[in-house]
Amino acid sequence: MTAELKSNLISSVQAAANQAGMVLISTSQGSDFHGQPTAVFEFGLPNAEAPGRTLKLELSEGFEFDKPDLLPSMSAHLAAQAKRLRNPRPECYVTLAGLPVEFGRFQWPFHRSTSGADTYIVHGEMHLADGGTHNLHAKLAASVTLTFAEIVPAMEQPYAESFVYNAVRKTVDYGQLEFLKSGNRQPVPVTTRYYSRWQKKFLFTETNDAERLEYLLRKVYWLSGVLGESKPVWIADPRDAQYLNTTEADLLRMAGHEAGEGLMVLGGEFAAATPALLARTDEYRAKLEEALNFTKPQFNESMRSGHANM
Repeated sequence: MTAELKSNLISSVQAAANQAGMVLISTSQGSDFHGQPTAVFEFGLPNAEAPGRTLKLELSEGFEFDKPDLLPSMSAHLAAQAKRLRNPRPECYVTLAGLPVEFGRFQWPFHRSTSGADTYIVHGEMHLADGGTHNLHAKLAASVTLTFAEIVPAMEQPYAESFVYNAVRKTVDYGQLEFLKSGNRQPVPVTTRYYSRWQKKFLFTETNDAERLEYLLRKVYWLSGVLGESKPVWIADPRDAQYLNTTEADLLRMAGHEAGEGLMVLGGEFAAATPALLARTDEYRAKLEEALNFTKPQFNESMRSGHANM
């Protein structure tokens, strides 16, 4: 990659960051799964708005904005990330069943499978983020089929991070990822079942108002109340809207209802936990244990005792 093209990549990312209201702090060279060079960008918010919180973006060093929708999509990704950086814990999310999780150590961009399968792979980790010190986590290997890859603008972080994170959450919802203190990578298949070609959008979970409302309460309880010292978290996150198959406006509408009930304090698109919500600790801890147990392998005790009817 020539110095001129490298300069073009940096200037394009800088322009996208400016449009998103972010500050480009640094650029450096990294390496991908195969040891090939990558371009690593670190962003922050202006005026020390979120001190100590930065965002890392890693692209293939040879990546080019050679399609008309790539740069606008990059700007939209960074604009959403700018709002997530205002969260006390920007790397944390909640599953529909009530598990607070932290995503990290993703090795972007995707790489082709080394096993001979026609898939793209990205490795990462997900930790249980309930404020404990247990180190329960899952090492992840998210795989995207070549057919699925055809609908993705580029197999790079800003164009894939949302649907990968949501596929991981959905796999947890299925009980197909186990939280361990150590272990091998666990597969997360990302297939066309998560995408409607007719509607041209991702579809992960069909939810109703009651389920979305409970999701928001759990999100604010964990991410604001437990992990964030009751500081506000972003409610109108399009990543959550995609996961729940709803809209950002609908999430805000529901948050407004709960603010009226005294369970959260709503300010714009952000909401903070109230003492009334934090008083539900026993309920949400019980839900966490229930959801965690669902991810553990279940054994047939009669077969273990030798009473199988075969």
